[in-house]
Amino acid sequence: MLTITGNGMGDYTFANLTVDVTDYDTIVCDKNFIETGERVLKLGYREAKAYILEHYREENILYVVTGSPLFFSAGVLIAQQLPQEAVRIVDNTSSLSYLLARLQLAQQTVGILSLHGRDRIDLREFLVKPYTFILCDAKTLDRLHEALAYVSPEAVEVTIGYKLGYADEVIEQVTLHDRSYRAFDAAQPYVLLIKRLFEPASGITPDGAFETERGMITKEYKRHLGLQNLDLAPNHIFWDVGAGSGSCAIDAFLRYRVRSVLFEKQALRCEYIRSNLRTHHVCDTELIEGDAERRFEAVTEDPDRICVGGGGSKVIARLPYLYGRLREEGVMLINAITLKNLTQMIAVLSEAEIAYEVISLSLTTYKGKLDMIEPQRQLFQIKIRKQPQGDPA
Repeated sequence: MLTITGNGMGDYTFANLTVDVTDYDTIVCDKNFIETGERVLKLGYREAKAYILEHYREENILYVVTGSPLFFSAGVLIAQQLPQEAVRIVDNTSSLSYLLARLQLAQQTVGILSLHGRDRIDLREFLVKPYTFILCDAKTLDRLHEALAYVSPEAVEVTIGYKLGYADEVIEQVTLHDRSYRAFDAAQPYVLLIKRLFEPASGITPDGAFETERGMITKEYKRHLGLQNLDLAPNHIFWDVGAGSGSCAIDAFLRYRVRSVLFEKQALRCEYIRSNLRTHHVCDTELIEGDAERRFEAVTEDPDRICVGGGGSKVIARLPYLYGRLREEGVMLINAITLKNLTQMIAVLSEAEIAYEVISLSLTTYKGKLDMIEPQRQLFQIKIRKQPQGDPA
């Protein structure tokens, strides 16, 4: 029989356990625990898992994890590999419940994510609800500093929970932008609670909400049809090549919660993009300034989706490279507004034997009291889906 419990908040001891350790044949815990005894086995996760799976039938085992066994814990992972009748879980205080109790906050107002041992931020949770709770490691603060590059310090309020449950615990506000958190030892247990002080936009953004160069922007209807055609999903990595005002990447973040990388070569447009990213509080995004066709290799992580909206003949020549960078089942959408560019794109794709489909969009809007006709330029979209290796195109 296996019983899994947590030690709650505080030091690595059994002082806060709600079970009697003398009832068990063997007590398995992490190497950080300071407890000793003949029945105490201090093991890493893999060793603990192997011991439990081998001995749970003939021994009454207590597995002690830090905090709560139900909150980002290895305990549940082991429990799922055993018959339900062979496992009992006894909950204890998690860092989340401890901090929320101290700050008198309701859990339903809080998004929860972990960056402990992770580099990717779950954008489905990050700054969506009024508060975001984050489990951290030594790299987390620098990662968040990067993710919040276009969110002003006045737009968020950050509280650190440091060594919760210890005699010298600290719960206080810090500022990520000026790196005041450096006073804390990031190797010690800590969490962050970020309060969002702005109201996020809906993701259906009018053209007038963006600063542009002489109105150079993918118009609203075409923008959202294009984004829909990309089959975007939360946490996708999205490359916007020839980003212009950044409207496509910004709406992709607001509506679908993707991580965007924007490529734009013109300095003035890059300034507009930066301003627009700040206005719309876009998180976890990167702007790469310069000739896109020379800068693709600067991004090491491959994209799930690519939108090519500009860049000219040099970018067109690199379409096979972009296809190669796409992850399997990834989608690339290429926009063309002239038959010349469309012909060039099709020629390059055909020579590389890349399967594609072409969509033509013709839109006319009617504005003003007299419903004046405003026809928009015809747009051609080439849609490509990356085929798994070995599958026919």
